[in-house]
Amino acid sequence: MTDSTSRRISRRIGAIAESATLKVDAKAKALQAAGRPVISYAAGEPDFATPNHIVEAAVAAARDPKNHRYTPAIGLPELREAIVAKTKQDSGTEYSAAQVVVTNGGKQAVYQAFATLLDPGDEVLLPSPYWTTYPEAIALAGGKTVEVFAGSDQNYKVTVAQLEAARTDRSKVLLFCSPSNPTGSVYSRDEVEAIGRWAHEHGLWIISDEIYQNLTYDGIKAVSVTEAVPEMIDRTILVNGVAKSYAMTGWRLGWMVGPLDAMKAAGNLQSHLSSNVSNVSQRAAIAALTGPQEEVEAMRESFDRRRKLAVAELNKIPGWIAPMPEGAFYVYSDVSGLLGREWGGKQINTSLELCDYILDAAEVALVPGEAFGPSGYVRMSYALGDGPLLEGIQRLQKLFA
Repeated sequence: MTDSTSRRISRRIGAIAESATLKVDAKAKALQAAGRPVISYAAGEPDFATPNHIVEAAVAAARDPKNHRYTPAIGLPELREAIVAKTKQDSGTEYSAAQVVVTNGGKQAVYQAFATLLDPGDEVLLPSPYWTTYPEAIALAGGKTVEVFAGSDQNYKVTVAQLEAARTDRSKVLLFCSPSNPTGSVYSRDEVEAIGRWAHEHGLWIISDEIYQNLTYDGIKAVSVTEAVPEMIDRTILVNGVAKSYAMTGWRLGWMVGPLDAMKAAGNLQSHLSSNVSNVSQRAAIAALTGPQEEVEAMRESFDRRRKLAVAELNKIPGWIAPMPEGAFYVYSDVSGLLGREWGGKQINTSLELCDYILDAAEVALVPGEAFGPSGYVRMSYALGDGPLLEGIQRLQKLFA
């Protein structure tokens, strides 16, 4: 039997790695179900309920027969208009509704953006640490990931000089994420402008993931590349959604905004891939974007309080370095000071080994740096209740005292 006939799964799909964050979260939930008091900082989702007016809009939509039918694959016109208004307000850039494609969560928008732009062998410059899905989506689209790493000494933000050193004649796209998952770092306006002008000079596209755009602190604004460098509007795809700011991760509602030709191509792909997003979720998203924002602000204030608590307590652990994040709801800690040492009777050399040890010894679930780039780091989501947040860190303090 030949290799081609015996292979049951395609090489392309077989090469995809399971989402590391979801894998850790699933393991933590399984241990919790078995009765162990595991505190999980793994999943990147708010612990709050979706605001009630959004839920009520969905209930009303479910009762309306017009939402029981197919609608345009790229999204309801009313929602796309709401996204246009949101993008103008928060990203400082004006688009038409025809330049918006509504997707099943931001993750689908990320995949479709890469699939729309990349041909086999095209290179994507990927600042590291990065969200675990980016390299897999790049590979599925036939592209090649080129990592550009920035450590805690740079507050996890890459420079133009680093990007230029990584650029080749095959470079086509820069993935940009600010505020960042997993680090919570936010690029300043000057940094965004410098990167945008560099990309424009070299004819690169930018896919800008803005899913955490409205979760910033200390008066900091997440500046969009299209606002800082308007010349990049024709070569930038903005990715966003309601999941994080509105506590709507389970509603699966995201979008992509960009040049008309790219959005037409992405819409064609989606028409065969998934067709329209659930109309009920779309109606809920309209209520989220156009309705009252007080609950959203209250959630942001809670995250702000929690990040300060988490960073203050984590930095009490010898060898643990937790820079203060400026956005999102993650602390990305440098734990290299804990590696190369014996813990629990055995040598721990990687952050993957360290996270396994922490889960077994302290019943605390963290995501190792290997999921986001180099070893030596761990990601903690502080999107969980104040009590569990503090208790889990206190377990770490005792473990590494």
